[in-house]
Formats: sequence, C-alpha cells, structure tokens
Amino acid sequence: MQDKKNLLSFLNSFFRLDERQTTVKTEFIAALTTFMTVSYIILVNPIILSEAGMPKEAALAGTILAIVITTLLMGLWANLPIVIGPGMGLNAFFTYTVVLGQGLSWETALGAVFISGFVFFLLSVTGVSSKVVASIPKTLKASITAGIGLFVAFIGLKNGGIIVPDDATYVALGNIADQGTWLALLGLILASVLVSRNIRGGLILSIFVISALSMLIGHSPVPNSPDDIISFDWPSVELTFMKLDIMAAIGYGIFSVIFSFTIVELFDTLATLIGLTKKANLNDENDETPNMKRALTTGALGTMISAVFGSTAMNTYIENATGIAEGGRTGLKAVFAALLFLLTLLFTPLIQYIPNAATAPVLIIIGAFMMTELKEIHFDDLTELIPAFLTFIMMPLTFSIAEGVAFGFISYTLLKVFTGRTKELHWMMYIITAAFLINFYTMI
Repeated sequence: MQDKKNLLSFLNSFFRLDERQTTVKTEFIAALTTFMTVSYIILVNPIILSEAGMPKEAALAGTILAIVITTLLMGLWANLPIVIGPGMGLNAFFTYTVVLGQGLSWETALGAVFISGFVFFLLSVTGVSSKVVASIPKTLKASITAGIGLFVAFIGLKNGGIIVPDDATYVALGNIADQGTWLALLGLILASVLVSRNIRGGLILSIFVISALSMLIGHSPVPNSPDDIISFDWPSVELTFMKLDIMAAIGYGIFSVIFSFTIVELFDTLATLIGLTKKANLNDENDETPNMKRALTTGALGTMISAVFGSTAMNTYIENATGIAEGGRTGLKAVFAALLFLLTLLFTPLIQYIPNAATAPVLIIIGAFMMTELKEIHFDDLTELIPAFLTFIMMPLTFSIAEGVAFGFISYTLLKVFTGRTKELHWMMYIITAAFLINFYTMI
C-alpha cells in the first residue's frame, strides 16, 4: 500500500496532476480514447510505405517504435498530453511524390526525411520555427492542409478502385461490381456513420469489419492459426533500420522535397499544438503554450528518429483532441498511450490480412477532415482565392504536395506584388518564392 502511495505521489509531482486538475485514472482513460482514435495509423502507414518498396513488416515495426519513442519523449520531457506519429499526407508525399513520382529510392527519401527533421530541429532550438510559420499567410496554411486532404482522399479513391486510370479522360469511375470496389464503398459508408455518431475508434473498427467481410466472401486470405493474429516474436525493423541515404538525398539536390517536408511539419505541428493546448486550458495568462519549444523540438527529433527506423515525417495528431475531451491534461496521458502502441507489436501478423478496400475509406475520410481548413480562406479576395485554389488543386492533379505548395507560394507572392499589395507580404515570402522559382528552373 505504501509503495502505491509513493508511486501516486511521484506521478502527481512529476506530471503536476493536481495542478492541472486531473488524476491517473483520467489520464489513462484519455490515453485509451486517443489510442482508439488514432490507432488506424499503424495499419495504414506501413501499407502506404510498402508501395514505395519498403518491406511492409519492417515499416510496421518502424512506425510503431517511432510513435512509442517520440510520444514518450513528449510526455516525459514536454509534459503534454500529445501523441505524435507519422503524418497522414506526409506518408503519401513520401511514397507517391518522392519515390514513385520522382523515381528516387525509398532509402534516399528517408534521407530527405532525416534532413527535414534536422532543419526542423535547428529552427526549433533557435526559436526561429514560430517566426517562420508566422511569415506564411493564413490562406496558404489553410490551402496546403486542404490540398493534402484532397491528395490523401484521391489516393484513397484510387486504392479502393473507386476511380481508375482512363486514356480518354485521365480518370474514370471504377467497376462498382468489383468486389474490392464495393467493399471500399461499403467501408466508406460504415466509417462515415461511425465517425458521425462519435463512436470511439470508429475508423479502426471499420477497418476490422471490412477486413472480416473481405475474408468471409473470399476476397482476401483468412488467418490459418493463432500465430497469424498474435505473436510474441515481434517483427524486426532490421530491413529498414539505418537504411536512410542522406548523401544521396543531398546529391539529388531535392530542395523542394526537403522544404515541403519541413514546412508542413512546422506549421502543422505548431498550429495543432496551439489548438490542442488551448482546448486543454493549459495556456498561461499570456496565452502561451507550456513547454512549446520542447514540444517542437520533440517533433523534430521524432522525424529524425522515424527516418532512422524506416518511417516518414512526424506530426501532432489532431485526434489528440478526443483524449483531451476526456480530461487528459498531462504527459502521463502520452506515456500511457505510448505503452498501448507498444503492445500493438504483438498483433503485427494481422497486417498482411488487411486489404486496400478496408484502409481506402479511412484515407478518404481523413482527407475530408482536412478540407475543413478551407473556411479560413477569404473567397471574396482573388489575390487570396487564386493561390489557395492553385495550391489544393495542383496537389492531386500533379500527384505532388511539393508542386502544389510551390504553385501556391509563387502565385501568392506574384499576385500581391503585381496588384500593389506588397505590404501584405512578409519578407521571408520573397526568399521562399525565389527558392521555388530556382528549383523549377533547375528542373527545366
């Protein structure tokens, strides 16, 4: 009994539970809620990365370990109730733009991820990160997020067979009678209903239901033994660990790739942290987020760690809001969540039985969530609307987040200059725009 009291006293002192008006039980429930909401990433991320040629099992292990280590750091060092992991959109950018689009190896792409994390780290420890994000207009921030959502949804529609290539029209509606296609459509309806009804873990539940149905009708294989479901022989990360090729990434001179990774990591992490800590009522009297520099530095270190293990750039999950709504207020919630993710290593054999039809609907819904940022755009101002439109429409149409970002920055700066509204431009926008123009010139 005394040991239990000592442990509770230590936890209370270390995580400042009383000060933030929470308890160990509340933090655990909050962690479980967030875990259920965001756990789809451990199934979806390795599947996306495997399309870049990465070994799926190693990518799965790398994804889980990156989440565990970075989230523990967020909890123990920054004392914030935040789960951090590979970013949706950033994983699509890694696979479809960098590897499949530009023809680079996944090892080189991991090198670019590591470099972006290092740049993010330098910007965070020097305090420059918040100034860089502040220089980017709200319109571009919103349109980049919405564009990534549109891109992610496009990939989901493609993976589910809902849209297919067409020689005459580039894309067309897929064969609805195909098993995989109607399973994906059914999954989209199911996931949408579960999320709309605020069912905890609705996305991961829809993945399991559609996977089970897929096995039942013979569309995908069925596990033959308990070892195909749970295994104490944890998957090895050996095939992706330390396989990043930093020198190749530097040699290719992929400025736009590194820049896109870094910028998205920066403002996505910063904006999400500010929003989540406000929701948790953790900000001080000056509306400052506690341990912000530590949190941003953790995100940067997490991206470097993720690249070392064989996963993509990290960001702060907006789904943390579910755990905060349950009362999570401290880093103890993050520690509990990290331990829950660690336990998922036991169930890694299951991933080979998850069909695209089960994960595609999740991508579409995540894309829809990200489109809500469009409300931040001033539609009655063409110097704001046109760059925003070019940003989010060019991402799916060029199959490249980087090129969408480039079109947005260049068009925004040029429109403001040629309409005599240069006062609305931060000086850093000229530098970023010039860099993108130089990058385009080198591609000619």
